[in-house]
Amino acid sequence: MIKMAVFGTQNTIRRIQEIISDVEEVEMLPFIYSEAEETTNLLDTVFNCDIYVFTEYLSYLYVKDTIEKKRLPALRVEMDPYMMAANLYRLETKMDHPPSRVALDAFNETFLDEVTQELGLDDDIHSFLHDEWTKPDINRLVSYYITLWTEDKVDYILPSSEEITAKLTAKGIHAHTMEIPELQLKQLIDQAISLVRLSESENRQMVTGYVSVKGIDANTEIIGHSLDILNKVRRILTKFTAKNDASFVKTSENHFVIYGSEKLLKHLKEHYRSFPLLQEMKSNIKLPIHLGFGLGLSANESAKNAEIALDSCKRSDHSICYIVNERQEMIGPIGVKKEIDTSSLYQALIHDARLNNELSYNFIDFITDRNNEPFSTHDVALFYKVTKRSAERTVNKLLSGNVIKIAGEERPYKKGRPRKLFTLNQ
Repeated sequence: MIKMAVFGTQNTIRRIQEIISDVEEVEMLPFIYSEAEETTNLLDTVFNCDIYVFTEYLSYLYVKDTIEKKRLPALRVEMDPYMMAANLYRLETKMDHPPSRVALDAFNETFLDEVTQELGLDDDIHSFLHDEWTKPDINRLVSYYITLWTEDKVDYILPSSEEITAKLTAKGIHAHTMEIPELQLKQLIDQAISLVRLSESENRQMVTGYVSVKGIDANTEIIGHSLDILNKVRRILTKFTAKNDASFVKTSENHFVIYGSEKLLKHLKEHYRSFPLLQEMKSNIKLPIHLGFGLGLSANESAKNAEIALDSCKRSDHSICYIVNERQEMIGPIGVKKEIDTSSLYQALIHDARLNNELSYNFIDFITDRNNEPFSTHDVALFYKVTKRSAERTVNKLLSGNVIKIAGEERPYKKGRPRKLFTLNQ
């Protein structure tokens, strides 16, 4: 599911909900305002969305700096020539006496020039051009329209937002909000979906894994028993990488490197408690095996983190595995079961978080399967096979009951907001 935050007035939100009702892959979170400036506070209430859609350019300008600072994936409606021409045409066809002098506010002078020249309205259009680099001055815009009206320079006004229209009609001025054509709304939704999918495919976390066999080095004569060990490692890694859409290469006599992304990352997260690769190597290879996995938003970053993980392994004389995430936090040792007081946890889930029996047992399974490593709402959604919104409701109950606490953040994609991580409050 794509989680889409949509900002707009009640009327526009209703139109988009009708469009999205037939799009199964989108979960829409509506953020309704009556004044565009309210978007500033509304944005602070958004939690882990894949894309942010603004249906009025004015509302986008209020939060433009925040969006760019946080690198949030966002789209806004463009007041392009098609939108302008459609509204001017609608004005002409729906009124008994079409106004010959019209005023409007725009965000792109080139778009406006194209429309006025095409329709031959150069002398009939009065325009207010917004500065795309500063926050809007609504009062200044309203004053501009009122002045045009009182000086009898316009017959009708097409504001870009409903709040401006409301201020003008309250003074008896003929005004109607510039409407977004249905086609443009559909294209906006399609563009948002495509942007999320592209981000997912291009910006996934990379995983690098270093495998080292202790007791075999470059000075060891690779014959007999040693050669047999390396062949076993190669066979095990061949099977493991094929299963997890990864690949591996041998870089030295005792060193292998694994490369992967989404599927390998998913496998690592699902096997914190019992790591099958480590168990298989321990059973078949009598020398200590060190596994160090690194996560990162680039191959270079994940490789550096894998080196850190492998260095931690070298302190042990036994087979062991560590993971270092993109924040260079150490996870592990992997494959070593952590003790969890499931009885106390169950009591806290029932009485403090007020979860029902089924959710409580499921959460205990979730925590034990992850070996009590930090988790995100995304991890909960995948485990429970529910929507992100449903997972967030469960997480909020756990936070309210002090069953869990915030443990940090992760950034699985280059773009977008980081995800909060949680851990048991024990």
